[in-house]
Amino acid sequence: MEGGDTLCGVGKRNQIENKVIQTFQKSFVQVQNILDHNRLLIQEINQNHESKIPDKLSRNVRLIRELNNNIKRIVDLYADISSSFTKSMESCSDRDSSPGTVRSDANKRIRSS
Repeated sequence: MEGGDTLCGVGKRNQIENKVIQTFQKSFVQVQNILDHNRLLIQEINQNHESKIPDKLSRNVRLIRELNNNIKRIVDLYADISSSFTKSMESCSDRDSSPGTVRSDANKRIRSS
């Protein structure tokens, strides 16, 4: 085993990598769809603003709220991606830590106060 293969067996490592990639792809597709929708919302908001028509300006309030909620959803999706990746890596390293196995902490960062 070489490099990253020391923390996980090759088969397990590939399985974890595939799961992480699938999660990334699914989440990035969702993010892209939301961003595409946001682009349309922003265009409509701009048009409504330029029109100065009271009904269209009041509609902007709803559109801006929707835009804000979409941004929150994107933040949540990125948090899920990060969490999924972290859990996958922890899962891999936890399985490698069997009784009697000494793990090196040389790569851990130490935060100074």
